[in-house]
Amino acid sequence: QVQLVESGGGLVQAGGSLRLSCAASGLTFSSYTMGWFRQAPGKEREFVAAISWSGRTTYADSVKGRFTISRDNAKNTVYLQMSSLKPEDTADYYCAVQRRNGRISDPYVYDYWGQGTQVTVSS
Repeated sequence: QVQLVESGGGLVQAGGSLRLSCAASGLTFSSYTMGWFRQAPGKEREFVAAISWSGRTTYADSVKGRFTISRDNAKNTVYLQMSSLKPEDTADYYCAVQRRNGRISDPYVYDYWGQGTQVTVSS
């Protein structure tokens, strides 16, 4: 049974930083591309970043230069370091496992979503 557990969310002032973690179990973690998505109230889920099994990273334009995705295969964990946070980054953040071929930013190529962790950025 695959489980993803996100942590690290919270309330931070604009310009601040947070590091999100996503601990995975029940799968061969090192074999999969992992993604981070976010969903703000009343909005659709949107792609944030992804990291392939080989370490190749992809970012949404809105977070490029401010967020860094990384992984530790020994710990079965993927991270999202968020810096220079803005109020518009406020959302629930989710990690997921890519299980289908397709555009890496498309949530439909992902399965096994975590429960999410809330990030609130105050102005």
